[in-house]
Amino acid sequence: MPLSEHEQRMLEQIESALYAEDPKFAHAVRSTNPQVHYKRRIVKAAFGFVVGVCALMAGLVINAGTVTIAVSVTGFLLMVVCCVWALTSWKRMAGIGNEAASGGGGPQAKPAKSAKPAKAGFMERMEERWRRRSEGD
Repeated sequence: MPLSEHEQRMLEQIESALYAEDPKFAHAVRSTNPQVHYKRRIVKAAFGFVVGVCALMAGLVINAGTVTIAVSVTGFLLMVVCCVWALTSWKRMAGIGNEAASGGGGPQAKPAKSAKPAKAGFMERMEERWRRRSEGD
């Protein structure tokens, strides 16, 4: 929904006041790309994954009883956490998974036939398919 002329003028006034008050902050906010943040998180997660692999291998090489198990489990858990962190960052960077939160509106979005939620559960979908089959045949 576009802004009205009055709202656009107010927004321009707020922006100019921000530039006048703190030009460094305004420039930093305007030039920051959120994808850079997510890429940085992916790189950190990849580094953490490598550290986890090293810890896992070190735990296998060390021959000190329970310390071996603790180091190996810690390395494995670090690997899992870093994988999850990288995948969530990648999804946010790529914009995957935002369809449900934004209502799924897009050029290919189909109009809703009823007031059902956008994502029906598994059982609702199966019931709908069964109903269509029985009515169609």
